[in-house]
Amino acid sequence: MFERHEIVSKPDLEFVVSEPCRLLDFLLLKLSNKSRNHVKSLLTHGEVLVNGAVITQYDTVLHKGQKIQIHRSVTEWKKPKSVLDILYEDNDIIVINKPAGLLSIASDQEKELTAYHLLTDYVRMNDPRNRIFAVHRLDRDTSGVLMVAKNERMKLALQDNWADLVSERGYVAVVEGQLKEKSGRIQSWLKETKTFLVYSSPRVGDGLEAITDYQVLNETAEYSLLNINLETGRKNQIRVHMKDIGHNVVGDKKYGAKTNPLKRLGLHAYKLEFKHPFSDKVMCFETQFPKSFTSLFVKSGSNNIQNG
Repeated sequence: MFERHEIVSKPDLEFVVSEPCRLLDFLLLKLSNKSRNHVKSLLTHGEVLVNGAVITQYDTVLHKGQKIQIHRSVTEWKKPKSVLDILYEDNDIIVINKPAGLLSIASDQEKELTAYHLLTDYVRMNDPRNRIFAVHRLDRDTSGVLMVAKNERMKLALQDNWADLVSERGYVAVVEGQLKEKSGRIQSWLKETKTFLVYSSPRVGDGLEAITDYQVLNETAEYSLLNINLETGRKNQIRVHMKDIGHNVVGDKKYGAKTNPLKRLGLHAYKLEFKHPFSDKVMCFETQFPKSFTSLFVKSGSNNIQNG
């Protein structure tokens, strides 16, 4: 989905080293009209070449006579706007439809290929001093509505009052099997192991309270399509609660799913509704259910029970 490709073309800028120095220091001197973060971004994205080789280490020592090229198109993202899929933007927030497979923010294993990193690059196209701020996140393999703040004031207002401001977080999930109860509420207290596996504690009050409401929209003999609303937003909450009731989210190998008909995790955040902390305006962002989800239920024999 996030394919990189090389393009052979002339560099945007080219310099020759006159005396030994660190690569970052050299670039800051030659690109004095750019911010330090902007220059670091060039290195991070592999857009700086030393004698024809891509170098990303800031402290690489340069020697006299080496040729430095800045080549904005060496490793650019293919169709970056389609990856971001921006649903809404104003002076305070950006809302995107995050694809499955993209981290919300950096992890120990992945620093660059994240929604945060891509959106940072996006806002800095206009001004290298621009920033974004994460206010919530989606699991890497969960797609859907993701919001970031564009200034620290908005970030703090959202984070400090998230539970009061957010009125609805709607998800659609494809789970294994048919549920006996076609609607219901799951409540538990979640904890996490040292290996980052979340589980429901058998003791009331032992962990973070998690509440998930669900309704079956459609079903076949093998799968059920659920509409899910979160009253709390805990890590892996839906995935753990579906495991708890014996109906794993499809494709969720981490929590024991046995099937993967979608070739991805069967979880999509389709709706986010909240009250703007400064204007008090209710804002609602929605996406359509992924076609791959609904296509599982157009086969003959499926039971459409949305109104049941």
